[in-house]
Amino acid sequence: MSTHAWTVAEAKAKFSEVIERATSDGPQTITRNGRIVVVVVAADEWERKTKRKGNLAEFFASSPLRNSGVKIKRLSGNPRKVDL
Repeated sequence: MSTHAWTVAEAKAKFSEVIERATSDGPQTITRNGRIVVVVVAADEWERKTKRKGNLAEFFASSPLRNSGVKIKRLSGNPRKVDL
């Protein structure tokens, strides 16, 4: 998987190629004034990277701290005053 850096002007002129390369070669970076501003990624890769992996309960259930014996205590006393 290789990435290619395109300037905004290059990407605009060769947008179809940017899409094709993102699909076949991997993420394509687009730069403005020498700084990366955008990364074009194939839709299937985006879905794979952003797919939810379980829920919060499963996350806590699989925590390495579960059954570790760590005791967490709440501070006693009045809640602090917050000015709004």
